[in-house]
Amino acid sequence: MHALVVVAHHDPRSLTHSLAAKLAEGLVHNGHSAEVADLFAEGFNPLFGPADHAVHHRTAAPADDVLAEQARIDRSDALVLVFPVYWWSMPALLKGWIDRVFSNGWAFDFSTQAPMVKMLGRLNVHLIGVGGADAATFSKHGYERAMKTQIDHGIFDYCGARVLSSTLLLDSESADPSAHLESMFEHGRTLFAEVAEPA
Repeated sequence: MHALVVVAHHDPRSLTHSLAAKLAEGLVHNGHSAEVADLFAEGFNPLFGPADHAVHHRTAAPADDVLAEQARIDRSDALVLVFPVYWWSMPALLKGWIDRVFSNGWAFDFSTQAPMVKMLGRLNVHLIGVGGADAATFSKHGYERAMKTQIDHGIFDYCGARVLSSTLLLDSESADPSAHLESMFEHGRTLFAEVAEPA
């Protein structure tokens, strides 16, 4: 099985990158494969512009960079997003990647003449948010529920994709990161555990 691990952080030495690497290591440890997509290092343009708007209205084909990202997802059995929580949401880089890549005609089929069709029923998604605050702060303000509403439902359910796990790793700026790193290795090791082995 193969996973596309998308990382949205500008610093390759960040905990976010280390967590993504540990998850990929866990996948490989159990005989799977992983491609880590570093959106910042790759220079992905997150700006949704007039050309993307034309794609939404089905008057133009997606740009080559969008087609390349869609192809990476299409050849994967799971999509894993690893991102820092900025202002109670995902970084603009990752949001822009979703805005442009999850386009009309690929992620969903929308027109005013027919019912909307969800097109990503084959896609399994795992979300890993890295937050600086503690669990009490996130719980007090209802962030976990808000995250599920905004991302799990608002983005992926809209396209028919299934969010199999939605994880928040907290105290990222104050606690010893070793526990988070160990949990990500285990998460990678068991990511495809729900898929039965062939007889």
